[in-house]
Amino acid sequence: MRRKTIARTVRCVCFMAACCAGAKSAAAQQPDTGKVSGDSLTRNTMMMHAVTITTTKPRRDEPVAAVRVTPEVIARTPAENPWDLLRQTAGVEVHDQGQGPGFASDASIRGFSSDHSTDLALWIDGVPINEPVNGHAEGYNDWSLLMPQAVQSIEVLKGPVSALYGNFALSGVVNVRTSERDSGAVLTGSVGAFGRLEGSLVTGFDHGANGGVIAFRGLKEDGWRRHSGYDLGQAHARIIHQFSDQLTLDAGLELYASGWDSPGFISDSVFQLHQYNGVSNFTDGGFKRHAQERVSLRQVIGTTALWRTTAYATQGRWQLFMTLPPEGGLGEGLGSQTEEEDQRHGYGATSALTWILPRGEVTTGVEGRWDRADYQRWFTTDRIRDSSDLLVGARQISGAAFVQTSFDLTPHVRLQLGGRYDAANTQSTPAGGSTTSETHGIMSPKAGLLLHLPFSGAVYGNVSRGFRETDGIIADPTLPFITAWSYESGVKFDRGRVSATAALFRIDVSNEQTFNPVTLQSTSGGQSRRQGVELETNVRITSAVSADADFTLNNAKYLHLVTSDGDTLDGARVFNTARYVGVAGITLAPVRQRWNLRLATNLLGQYTPFDEPGVELPSYALVNFGGGIKLGRDGGINLGIRNLFDVAYRELRAAGFVSPGQPRSFYASMRASW
Repeated sequence: MRRKTIARTVRCVCFMAACCAGAKSAAAQQPDTGKVSGDSLTRNTMMMHAVTITTTKPRRDEPVAAVRVTPEVIARTPAENPWDLLRQTAGVEVHDQGQGPGFASDASIRGFSSDHSTDLALWIDGVPINEPVNGHAEGYNDWSLLMPQAVQSIEVLKGPVSALYGNFALSGVVNVRTSERDSGAVLTGSVGAFGRLEGSLVTGFDHGANGGVIAFRGLKEDGWRRHSGYDLGQAHARIIHQFSDQLTLDAGLELYASGWDSPGFISDSVFQLHQYNGVSNFTDGGFKRHAQERVSLRQVIGTTALWRTTAYATQGRWQLFMTLPPEGGLGEGLGSQTEEEDQRHGYGATSALTWILPRGEVTTGVEGRWDRADYQRWFTTDRIRDSSDLLVGARQISGAAFVQTSFDLTPHVRLQLGGRYDAANTQSTPAGGSTTSETHGIMSPKAGLLLHLPFSGAVYGNVSRGFRETDGIIADPTLPFITAWSYESGVKFDRGRVSATAALFRIDVSNEQTFNPVTLQSTSGGQSRRQGVELETNVRITSAVSADADFTLNNAKYLHLVTSDGDTLDGARVFNTARYVGVAGITLAPVRQRWNLRLATNLLGQYTPFDEPGVELPSYALVNFGGGIKLGRDGGINLGIRNLFDVAYRELRAAGFVSPGQPRSFYASMRASW
């Protein structure tokens, strides 16, 4: 038992390096110390050959459940962007904003999707991606920094169950780990529908104490609608140096730049006529630049402790021009175009220490973050400024202390307890005005219990509190946190070829907020409740055939909320969410063969659009098909079809205007390795 506990902790601790990322299992909540040499520990020392900075593979024996996406699944999924990748592989609800790569879409877990994925925390190699003091959407969450070719794993943790994650982990966490080291090189080229061209080069080295990965990626697409083309360039680097068996240094770099055109929204009546090629304003579009740098130091202390510190810096700038319906809707003449510009930089660090105990482990640590943002919003005509709407600069300093514990009370009962205290000071300075400042603090307790059953199963329960800051805090620092108490209970089953989880959840939200991406108006101060059922299963039918499914049925309603226009939403469905969402698929991959096939579907049912109380859009299902042939060690060919039956669907709808979904699309890629 002690040896298992030590190994578990060593895998856990490294996340502290990352400091707050997670996947739907309690292990995913723990800092990952990295792989241990030979995946084991010697009697006298903790030998760590490779380094990881975020959480380990989710464990089935923790009082939560997780979804994990592997590089193999990523390679054979015909996805158009990172949001679509998670929609097809993890059952995450997604509503694409219909803009370019730098204009973040809405990813939703358990009915949380205020705007631009702000209710969901994203971490890449231990660095938080959500942007504080953002005038467009607080916690703006740009997944375009994620380079699929460099990913080792993606874990999705549902619910605010881990003490290691703070701001923006209101509904859960998406934790991305990149590859630590490699040898040789892999060159990938791909083509797709609508003029899509993509190329990437991933190379690396593995020389014992030294290792690393360097990757480059370029993408260009004409777009499936008029005036919807975009391009994107990325670079990724990760270098590891092991000074000794006890001390390891890990450094990383992420860069990306993109530019895009924007066709804008169309009216729902035009969508129903399948007339998608109208453009609200041919001067609409934008660009995004984003960079982050990281350095992590890990120190083994004796045989029972691990200390980990990560420091990072981020920089970003984006600008966009967008015509807002209904004034700019098709058939209604030239409307109001807005220009938005955000420039920012920030620094942060996390330090944590994990102790290994005879029947458990304890992790405690601190984190701090400083962010500076300058935000401008103008009314423009053909990119010429008419008047200003909001010009403001903001600075935020935040910090937290946290503790996470896990104990085996008996051989069949595991208890997890944890909590964190966060405090943030925000200063806001409007152009030509005086500075206002406010400090808020919040406590977030976490607890979970799992009982193993005699028939290869377990029952579990957890309760936790999550939070995020409110839209508009960049201009009004007095706005309080949005908070959520989450309750979950479930059953896990693992036996032979079958693995399954069934869970009931309920989440009560205070200071609820809804945002309309068309009118740019926010409403906050109310209460809401999400409650529902989640089912996840994986069945290996034969040695060559497996089936999987991840399904969420959700009843998300406002208990009390009055909009800025005076409309009462008591009892109404939460905007921009669906009653059910899921993914199901079947994979054919013979053990001794070098080919594979996968047929899968995405389901989304009875979607409630923004700012249309009582309106529910019909359900739809997208069928996706992919397959591949492996050539050599890492080479191969992959083919895929997204939206096989060419279903017409609404990615997003607000105030009667629609961002239409992409029609049937073909993808093909070839990898060469040496």
